[in-house]
Amino acid sequence: MTASRVPVLGITMGDPAGVGPEITAKALAHPEVTAACRPVVIGDRSVMAATLALLRSPLTLHAVKSVAECTFEPGRLECFDLANVDCATLPKSTVSAEAGRAAYAYIETGVRLCQAGAIDGIVTAPVNKEALAAAGVQHAGHTEILARLTNTKDFAMLLMGKELKVIHVTTHVALRRVPDLVTRERVGRVIHLAQQTMTGLGRPRARIAVCGLNPHAGEDGLFGDEEKTQIIPAVEDARRQGLDVYGPLPADTLFSRARGGEFDIVVAMYHDQGHVPVKTLGFTFDQAAGTWTGLSGVNVTVGLPFLRVSVDHGTAFDRAWKGIANPESMIEAIAVATHMLGARGD
Repeated sequence: MTASRVPVLGITMGDPAGVGPEITAKALAHPEVTAACRPVVIGDRSVMAATLALLRSPLTLHAVKSVAECTFEPGRLECFDLANVDCATLPKSTVSAEAGRAAYAYIETGVRLCQAGAIDGIVTAPVNKEALAAAGVQHAGHTEILARLTNTKDFAMLLMGKELKVIHVTTHVALRRVPDLVTRERVGRVIHLAQQTMTGLGRPRARIAVCGLNPHAGEDGLFGDEEKTQIIPAVEDARRQGLDVYGPLPADTLFSRARGGEFDIVVAMYHDQGHVPVKTLGFTFDQAAGTWTGLSGVNVTVGLPFLRVSVDHGTAFDRAWKGIANPESMIEAIAVATHMLGARGD
């Protein structure tokens, strides 16, 4: 993408029974969103038509069978129509194999379009892991699905909030498996992916902090030896290669230090270690109203041959198809994707 060309973004609709169609339609109704990129929704015409009707959206639907057919006119929502569900009969706000199959097809199509150069990157609406499993999909998470479809070996999940950037050594695995997966080689690869991320964001000399796996970062072996045997060697390897790396540091205080500006990005050892601080800062729940009033934060898969950014929340079946879903994370994901593509100069 040259600096003068507006990026074309494929937005996968996500699970059609969830909030994906709604947050996509709401985000694309913002003129500032569509001014910065050329978005095409990869999904189903009938679902997007029903969504626009539900929202009484000012957008008109333009269904296409190729990206070349898109006109990207103001006030028009471009939909790459796979026609793989019937919105009139689709079970809404619940798990179904039908929705899981459709959601997987949107991801697969987005990958194919990126590989063909028809779009510059993808932004993904949420999928449901139970629905994917019911559809027989081998990998239940976006990150793992995208890695398999692109034959990518070195990849990692990055969460970006307004105050923290966190990249993960392990993600969707049982907690009991994590210590075996935190190896010197894997930690080292993720440290380099953290550097790659920050370079892409214009920070080639990033300060990278690495979490310990165990309480107090192992307390010199008292609470576990993974820091001594795996994490410290990986950090030392990265330092010898010229990276500005610190750790392993106790996770209970590290995120506050990063939030305060001491570090640019944090390497977390497992899913919740990294997700909890980012979502605590970015998500706000109003108990009196019974609604999420803030959903800030996005998910980036680092290491793929193309850019993928996602919302940082799930399908929210309890809020789906009611016209009340919060599009904040989708708006943010599109903005981040647009910025990262511009920084790359793809």
